Amino acid sequence: MSKVLIGLKNLSKVFQGDEVETHALSDISFTINENEYVSISGPSGCGKSTLLSLIGLLDTPSGGEYKLAGYDVSDIDKAERARIRNKEVGFIFQSFNLISDLSVEDNVELPLTYRDGISKEEARKLVDEALKKVNMDHRKKYFPSQLSGGQQQRVAIARAIAGKPSLLLADEPTGNLDSTNAEAVMALLDELHADGSTICIVTHDPRSASRAQRSIEISDGKVLSDGRAKKPTSSREETQHAHGQAEKSEAYS
Repeated sequence: MSKVLIGLKNLSKVFQGDEVETHALSDISFTINENEYVSISGPSGCGKSTLLSLIGLLDTPSGGEYKLAGYDVSDIDKAERARIRNKEVGFIFQSFNLISDLSVEDNVELPLTYRDGISKEEARKLVDEALKKVNMDHRKKYFPSQLSGGQQQRVAIARAIAGKPSLLLADEPTGNLDSTNAEAVMALLDELHADGSTICIVTHDPRSASRAQRSIEISDGKVLSDGRAKKPTSSREETQHAHGQAEKSEAYS
């Protein structure tokens, strides 16, 4: 039996304005087990990025319960939230978020410098392992401006996995990439999942969402559906289906 890694129960998030309050999330309840690959999708403004921020401990809920890797993180202080986030969560962002004046290896190492108990030698070993995994170890002395978009995203993935987190959170990881680089990044996420990573991806792209085992759809701040991810129908399959339907119509006309 897989262990529950993420447990949300009646989670809500309300943003207070001067004259109005906005209910971004309402009564969100689901669990994600270790080594699951889950996509979160929905229209713009539906609350999925807010949900990812709560799961990643970048923000705190207004109500409800949240347990991450056995920790009750519903209402912890900022310092404790940062400590758990650094240990348990790896982030992959649409815009890469690499620091331009740091080399590739220094970008990947940066989150490790904030973690207690890791020596410089151990950190460098973790960095080298992560860069090899994403096939960027030969570029470790380069700077972000010397890399393509796809290479920068692979470095960002190396940074996310270097500390061996319990959870990888990817927010539109292919949003700034062309189709070839997007496919390469999604294939890399597939490999990381096959190696044991738990992955939660927010995406507008149905094909990216279909790579996951499970799809959670958000609408108006609530879970609209939660089930097995649907595999996209290829153009050839669509054509064959259309021909089959036409033949059926002729047979019964």
